[in-house]
Amino acid sequence: MVLPLQSLTGPSPLSVVGLLLLVVLVVAVYQAIEIVDAYEKEALTVFGEFRGLLEPGINFIPPFVSRTYIFDMRTQTIDVPRQEAITRDNSPVTADAVVYIRVMNAKRAFLEVDDYKRAVSNLAQTTLRAVIGDMELDDTLNKRQEINARIRKELDEPTDEWGIRVESVEVREVNPSKDVQQAMEQQTSAERKRRAMILEAQGERQSAIERAEGEKRSNIIRAQGEKQSQILEAQGDAVSTVLRARSAESMGERAVIERGLEALEVIGAAESTTFVLPQELTSLVGRYGKQLTDSDVAEPTEGLESLEFDAETRELLGLDDIESILDEIGAPMDVNESDLTEGTGSIKSAEEVIEEMDAELEDTEEPTEK
Repeated sequence: MVLPLQSLTGPSPLSVVGLLLLVVLVVAVYQAIEIVDAYEKEALTVFGEFRGLLEPGINFIPPFVSRTYIFDMRTQTIDVPRQEAITRDNSPVTADAVVYIRVMNAKRAFLEVDDYKRAVSNLAQTTLRAVIGDMELDDTLNKRQEINARIRKELDEPTDEWGIRVESVEVREVNPSKDVQQAMEQQTSAERKRRAMILEAQGERQSAIERAEGEKRSNIIRAQGEKQSQILEAQGDAVSTVLRARSAESMGERAVIERGLEALEVIGAAESTTFVLPQELTSLVGRYGKQLTDSDVAEPTEGLESLEFDAETRELLGLDDIESILDEIGAPMDVNESDLTEGTGSIKSAEEVIEEMDAELEDTEEPTEK
């Protein structure tokens, strides 16, 4: 059997070359098109020479001889590993931090520094140790903002040359050694106990002062109350004694008058025409003689007299009314002959005169008592 010559020799060289050219063309087109994301920029080098930065979007570059380096233009976070440092007062501490950076100039970040992230991280580590070494232990624990500001200030100058901006530095933890922590805890506990004892002592002192002040005021008020009570009691006793004395003296004359009238009534009822009268009864008869006999017997200038009372006491005891009654009794009466005699024209007996005077006296006292 005889085969054709073309089938024995295989594919033709032209078809292979064409296939190779097609493959090369496809690869060249793929290499020539570079797509850059919106948050990135790419540095382009051709044969190792920097040609520029590729902006976001579709970019055409020389194929096979070009290389691109991607730069993220967003804010990036760099963790600073935990660092051991010794403070100015020789206290060992460990600290770590976080640095926030942003690429501001991709060309300088590409040409001026090999790896800007690693460079910033190493620079932040050394700066953190230096800043903590310049501060005392208490300051490292209390002044975090000052540490952050100093680290950022130290990073600004070198990173500006790299086209990098340090946006913020935050120290996360500053931990003293275990021995120092125990000593600080003991110190804090002792300080709190001291403050508690001071506050307790101040509270007891203030409480004692308040109690003493309260007792003082209570004693003063109690003494004033007792004094006022004694004064009022003494005044009450004095007023009561005076009123009783004045009432007794005021009522004495009335009692004598009543007894005298009773005595006159008894004398008038007697059969004898000769009478022995005491001085008090003589005074009584002299006071009321005109009413009995219409004689010219002078009124006595001495007799039973009461003490003078003030207006309030006189009103309380009703002495004004009594004196007005007595004045009316002691005043001379206008007596007609017709009043002294009955049908025969003889003088009235003593009993009749006394009865009439008693009736007149009762009529006069009744309106006053009402």
